[in-house]
Amino acid sequence: MGGWAIAVHGGAGVDPNLPAKRQEEAKQLLTRCLNIGISALRSSLPAIDVVELVVRELESDPLFNSGRGSALTANGTVEMEASIMDGDGRRCGAVSGISTVKNPISLARLVMDKSPHSYLAFSGAEEFAKQQGAEMVDNEYFITEDNVGMLKLAKEANTILFDYRIPIHDSCAAAVESPIHMNGLPLSIYAPETVGCVVVDGQGRCAAATSTGGLMNKMTGRIGDSPLIGAGTYADELCGVSCTGEGEAIIRGTLARDVAAVMEYKELGLQDAVDYVIKKRLDKGFAGLIAVSNKGEVAYGFNCNGMFRGCATEDGFMEVGIWE
Repeated sequence: MGGWAIAVHGGAGVDPNLPAKRQEEAKQLLTRCLNIGISALRSSLPAIDVVELVVRELESDPLFNSGRGSALTANGTVEMEASIMDGDGRRCGAVSGISTVKNPISLARLVMDKSPHSYLAFSGAEEFAKQQGAEMVDNEYFITEDNVGMLKLAKEANTILFDYRIPIHDSCAAAVESPIHMNGLPLSIYAPETVGCVVVDGQGRCAAATSTGGLMNKMTGRIGDSPLIGAGTYADELCGVSCTGEGEAIIRGTLARDVAAVMEYKELGLQDAVDYVIKKRLDKGFAGLIAVSNKGEVAYGFNCNGMFRGCATEDGFMEVGIWE
């Protein structure tokens, strides 16, 4: 065993004009979450518990797009989604359409541990949460002044905004001139802020967790890659992977599972597997991912202009960054 390792992300695709203050806030949050995970790993907490613990912290802070501060649907409501996977036995749980559960990642964990299923959504997931005693809050808890304002902007521009906190200079017009396309349809701005965590513990057990509010002004009922096992999240005996970016492209490429697959079938190392998947499986899509291996390695990759990420290993290495 190579010791424990941990990585966190807060989304891939970053506005190059992002103010320095916003960059510093993001780095501080990622550092805080890394330190929480490091402390838990030093206390011999299993990988699956650590990823849940770290993602709960990310969901509780409105800086990124998950939990409190989640993106709003076209109807002005929050529909969150999350998934978690334990590489030890490939156990998993996922939820979608969550609107009153304070920490969707913990509900995904409950689905994994306390239900006969792997995935629950919308009213069924909410009812299960109440049965299990999950902490519930009003939908208004998740809504912030920032995302109300950005939903208004998105509606005025008649488009979907990936990141509702990036500064919009003058108007959306400049971005619309050269639109990003999702399934052939134009979107004005690409900069999602899904959150995730991957961990390998001192016993070589891998786990992964991902949580998001989705897209600002998304259609009600839209489900992205984050709750889909093998797309946004995957863990097995070899590695743990969490993805972020253009959900539809990640779904088409089954990105998270492909990292494990090329490690197993092509016998690639972790970073080589990540690089292969980013270069070969995204077609025209934009995304990023973080990964750990059962050997205590950590890796990340992205094909856009930045990814909020941080990583640390037992031997003392620690890094927090946004750009290349």
